[in-house]
Order: sequence, then C-alpha cells, then structure tokens
Amino acid sequence: MQRFGEKLHALRTMHNMTLKELANHFGFSAHSYIIALESGQKLPSVEFVVGIARLFDVTTDQLLKDELDLELQLENSREQ
Repeated sequence: MQRFGEKLHALRTMHNMTLKELANHFGFSAHSYIIALESGQKLPSVEFVVGIARLFDVTTDQLLKDELDLELQLENSREQ
C-alpha cells in the first residue's frame, strides 16, 4: 500500500483536480490530509479509499495493491 499516495496524486492530476477540490469533495476543510496521503505520511481510511475508487472509476485493488498499476486505467481515460 506504499504506492497509494503516488496513485492518488496521479489520478488527481490526471483529472485536473486540485488538492483543494479533492479535499472539498470529501468534506475536508483543509487539503493537508490529502497532502499527507500523497506523500505517504498517512494511511487512508477504508471509506476514503472506496470514495477515491468511485470518484476516479478505479478498483480498490488498483489503489491498494502495490503490484497493480493504474497504467491501463489512465490510458483508457486519456482516450475518452
């Protein structure tokens, strides 16, 4: 799960979403939690992982398993 932050950052930037926009989407008053997740300083809650998966149309496995990459998903979203 150490790559969750990298994947979160990639998905957020791929969808042209700012830290503030993502924080607001989940009801956070500040984006410091998102920064901590992306930098690997914090681990996400289960609810947050499920919310991210739904928001960006990826599986929780893709987000949590280090060996599963988002490359295919990212390529598909670029084509649309």
